[in-house]
Amino acid sequence: MNMFVGDPSQPPPMKRPLRGIIPPMITPLLDPDTLDRQAVVNLVERLIAAQVSGIFVLGTTGEAQALSHRVRSELAQLVCSAVAGRVPVLVSISDTAVKESIAFADCAQGAGASAAVLAAPYYFVLSQKELLAYVERVARRISLPLYLYNIPSITKVAFAPETVRAAADIPNVLGLKDSSGDMGYLAELVEILRDRPDFSILCGPEEFLAEAIRLGAHGGVSGGSNLWPRLYVNLYRAASAGNSADADCLQQTVLDISASIYHRRPEASSYLRGLKCALAAMGYCRNVMTEPFEPFTGSDVEAVRAALTRCGLEPSKAPESR
Repeated sequence: MNMFVGDPSQPPPMKRPLRGIIPPMITPLLDPDTLDRQAVVNLVERLIAAQVSGIFVLGTTGEAQALSHRVRSELAQLVCSAVAGRVPVLVSISDTAVKESIAFADCAQGAGASAAVLAAPYYFVLSQKELLAYVERVARRISLPLYLYNIPSITKVAFAPETVRAAADIPNVLGLKDSSGDMGYLAELVEILRDRPDFSILCGPEEFLAEAIRLGAHGGVSGGSNLWPRLYVNLYRAASAGNSADADCLQQTVLDISASIYHRRPEASSYLRGLKCALAAMGYCRNVMTEPFEPFTGSDVEAVRAALTRCGLEPSKAPESR
């Protein structure tokens, strides 16, 4: 694990490229508009104890766009304070308004964040020329290093490989998280950025983590690492070391968890609801979603608890080492 020393009020230096598992942290809540502050701190400690390489807050897994700006700001400040410089903290500043993204980047920097993360605006569809100009505009007006977030299923536009390559020449753009699930696209990114080994390429969908590392990705931003961070750290290490047998075995465990817990219902929100329900069953947070999401109840909760047991995660034990 990379440990950072010095003034805990200052963010740790960003190593290039950023490597390893960077969990997109859930947002523990007491009610839809109130943070569960103790659960936030406890989760940070679990993730760091599992030797993750960073923490990403206010992404899709963190229900960011459904949270009030007040809660977003409070979460960024609390996580940075709890981390205290031990690993980098990446904070999403994605918004439909450039001024709001810039304002939240200032907030994140003041809290002690190490970097900002920016997705394409998710209302109007931009051309690639407009998308690059958007990145340039934001990057020029913030002080934090910037990571791009490719999630076309949400934003309706993807960062074309040529656009990413051009963005990599902007001084403070350090990498990209790809949540497209398109391994052909990721392989093209790796190839087009071969002359920029300092530019981080991170895989979002955990179902493809081992394959992404083999293709040349530097790490994963895997939602399931909230639940079992050590599994994902070990998977990353095995794949990075070229240990295919271990990597494939660990990847299959990830697939089993995904199928039985996160994607057991057809709704797109099932992933978030299943993950939070599982974490609640393990005692790591409450089974509370922000609006308009509704938490799993009744038979869905019992099914998730049964799935946890089948996957070797006893709901009542909540081991800190997992």
